[in-house]
Amino acid sequence: MTSHPAGRDDADAAPSPETTAPDVPASEAPAPDTEPPGTAEADAVVSDAAESGHAATAAQTVAQTATQTATETAAETRDTGAIRVDGRRNPRGSLTAAAGLGAVGLAAALIGGGSSSVIAAVAGVAAGLLAAFSLFLAALRSQPGQRPRPAAWRWLAVGTLTWLVGIGLRPAADGTPFVLTFADLLLLVGSVLMAIGCGVAVTPSAYSRGAVRQAADAYLGAASIFTVGWVLLLGPAFQKAEEPGAFFSTLALPIVCLFAACAVAPAVAAARSGGRVVGLAGVIVLGAITVAEVSTALARLSGDDPPLATVLIAPAAFLVLAVAPWLDQRRLRRPLPIALTAATPLVLVAVATVAVAVQAISGNRDAALSAIAASVVLVLLGRLFVLLVETAGMRRLVDVGERQLRQLAENTGDLVLVCDHDGVIREIGAAVQETYGYCPDDLAGRPMFDYIHPEDVPGIQALLRRMAAEEVGPEGPGTCRIACRVRAADGTWRPTESVATRDVRNEDQILVSVRDMSDQVALRNQVTHLTFHDGVTGLPNRAYFEERAREVLARRGSGRTAVIFLDLDGFTGVNDSVGHASGDYLLGQAARRLRSAVRADDTLARWGGDEFAVLLEGGVSTGSDAQTAIDLAERLVRAVSSEPFRVADRDMALTASVGVAFAEDGLSAGDLLRNADVAMSRAKELGGRRVEVFAAHMHADVVRRLEIAADLQRALLDNQFAIEYQPVVDLATSRVTAVEALVRWWRGSTFVPPEQFLGPAEDTGLIVPLSEWILREACNEVAAWRASSLDIGLSLNLSLRQITAPRFVETVSQALAESGLPASALTLEVIEEMLVEDAEDTINKLSQLRALGVRLAIDDFGTGYASLAFLRQLPVDMIKIDPSFVSGLGRDETLTLLTRTIVRLGHDLGLIVVAEGIERPEQLELLREMGCTRGQGYLVGRPMAARGVDSLMRTSLQNTA
Repeated sequence: MTSHPAGRDDADAAPSPETTAPDVPASEAPAPDTEPPGTAEADAVVSDAAESGHAATAAQTVAQTATQTATETAAETRDTGAIRVDGRRNPRGSLTAAAGLGAVGLAAALIGGGSSSVIAAVAGVAAGLLAAFSLFLAALRSQPGQRPRPAAWRWLAVGTLTWLVGIGLRPAADGTPFVLTFADLLLLVGSVLMAIGCGVAVTPSAYSRGAVRQAADAYLGAASIFTVGWVLLLGPAFQKAEEPGAFFSTLALPIVCLFAACAVAPAVAAARSGGRVVGLAGVIVLGAITVAEVSTALARLSGDDPPLATVLIAPAAFLVLAVAPWLDQRRLRRPLPIALTAATPLVLVAVATVAVAVQAISGNRDAALSAIAASVVLVLLGRLFVLLVETAGMRRLVDVGERQLRQLAENTGDLVLVCDHDGVIREIGAAVQETYGYCPDDLAGRPMFDYIHPEDVPGIQALLRRMAAEEVGPEGPGTCRIACRVRAADGTWRPTESVATRDVRNEDQILVSVRDMSDQVALRNQVTHLTFHDGVTGLPNRAYFEERAREVLARRGSGRTAVIFLDLDGFTGVNDSVGHASGDYLLGQAARRLRSAVRADDTLARWGGDEFAVLLEGGVSTGSDAQTAIDLAERLVRAVSSEPFRVADRDMALTASVGVAFAEDGLSAGDLLRNADVAMSRAKELGGRRVEVFAAHMHADVVRRLEIAADLQRALLDNQFAIEYQPVVDLATSRVTAVEALVRWWRGSTFVPPEQFLGPAEDTGLIVPLSEWILREACNEVAAWRASSLDIGLSLNLSLRQITAPRFVETVSQALAESGLPASALTLEVIEEMLVEDAEDTINKLSQLRALGVRLAIDDFGTGYASLAFLRQLPVDMIKIDPSFVSGLGRDETLTLLTRTIVRLGHDLGLIVVAEGIERPEQLELLREMGCTRGQGYLVGRPMAARGVDSLMRTSLQNTA
């Protein structure tokens, strides 16, 4: 406990961690280590001094004790963090000053030789002022919602002020003819107000009992205490009293205080932290007033002054009340047991009964005592009647609750059972028959472990042992959650979730609520399956494949784990021709073929769209085993292309492009999948129906393609493209009959080959505006040549994106109209793959152009499987022999024979035949011998700018003339 020098000004003192505790409400302040000082010590010192008869010594001792009590209380308040609101300091200086003034006044009264009544008045006024000041200050500093409420402080403060006014006026009323003076009335009113303050201080939950029971208990307690007091003190004094009315009037104040204390004491005892300390201090004050007033009444009857010790009990109690607001309100954390508070009135009645019995045995009969005893009996009977009514009502509520609980247990989908700590079933609900197929009577008395999965039994036994040992589980005392599998009558294992609780009716039994989770588990498994599987093919999806690849690489390291990517060539045409539903059906067929080709321990998944992926989980090592992955990739290609797919009563022939990538040290799963995708794209670029193994340069090629694609847009805006024209000559006369427009790109000073940027342009869609620009420029150039009397035609290559563009036919027609080039002078070249992809729409648009007079040619004729079929469907004017045939002329008899056959076929169909890639003289001679109409190649004319073509054509014209 900390003390401070007298006269220290706390306002000037610098705050420290010990003296400052802002924003800490009283209910949250830390509990002090020691009890609040002062009350017991002051009472003991006063009693000792008074009994020894030394008034001066008692006065000095009381003054020192009061001053030290207030000072130490303020210091302890600082240390314990009692009421401090808005960061302001405790009023220890003011309380100490008030206590000092009161002590000085009391000492002066004692030293001056005043009577005990005067001393009681001075001490009461001093202690009351101190208590009132402390209570009003606490009310001002309390926050809304704080316990105890500010109203409690105000009631107590007003009651204290009223009482101290009455105690101050009492000496002046001595000797008056009135039995009940105005001072006594003030004391009565003050006591009642303080009782109200005690009641307001405690929480409403403290008044959980009914008002009738509360009043009955208060009367029983007060009457019992009064009876004992009457037998021991008041009865003999009453017999000596000359005026019985005056005697009872004198006892009015202590009786009121006694009844008030008994009325609020049960609520204070049942209160929790926050108001219990203040309420207890108020009850102490009321009890002290009762003792002091009884002593005063007895002294008045005898004509003597009351003992000094008894008259100072009330001032000492007020000092306790003054200290109460500044104590830690959490010291008394738990309320007294309900049984103790309920039994206290009965114990007091028993004591009073013994006292009455002893008096009756001794032969002393008292009418007043008999009246009190009769009233107590009547109140007891009334209380018993109320208790019986309440018990009957509670029994009815319990019966209704049990019936509702039983109905709930029978009608709910959950199974409810009661077992002991050994797991033996004592009771079980009827739901077990509907849910699990068992008869309830057959299960009673049997261990529930017989129906629980053996793997789950040890854990459940441990939980039951813990409940038997009264250990606290995570859900609270006597409660635990259980997840296990239960065998149904049909032999299936049902997943369940249960809550086990110790039975409140019998702690040796456990109440278990079991919920069948079969539907929830099935739904969860279905959701999980849908999350990681494809709904069209039933295969694992991309998310599952990626996660599985990470797991395999983490488990094996790099090893030689392989990933295969597969793309269905021509699948887009299937969707466009027969619809997406039929396309999905085809994907299902493809998935079944691929599943039959992969190994059992490999993972086949649908990557997305028309792409599939295979993870070789069995692993592959170096050497011959690496060939296993390649062999599997080739089997996948054969599985797809071996026979057509039957879709919508039509046969759809597809091929597959496959890429293979092997894991390496330090390679992540994402990089491995990317490599396989790059290899697959490479296989597709090379024409499909092939297998490509990833090489490091492929990734570099992809990066370069992305860079080129990014630069294409800027190249279009900056006019970085140019057109060169390659002559097409009549092989018989060597006259230039047409030119083929070829685009060239100079990125700065660097020439970008067409094969490097045409693919990215096709992928990004920039091929459409680029082709439109080539069409307009070439038409304008050739139209100018024709205007200068040069009979020359124009050939242009078409891309698939250009043909499928929304305004393709209108764009060609507009270019011809703007340039003035006749439609018959324009030849548009298509390759066979374009006729396969979305064949119906492509043929329709090309037929519209043919109707305008535009000529059509099939480029790279002979390399595809559908050339002859499309010659029947599409009205073409020209076929161009692929350079791969021309390159073998004179060297490869087969290629020479095939070339001769194509030339003869063209003549028979009335088509113009153009041979591409003429680079050697013997090729030119053989083509002339075969009767090939036209040709182009480096031997007859290289691609050149427009000026070179103009000069070449005029020279050719002069030579012909």
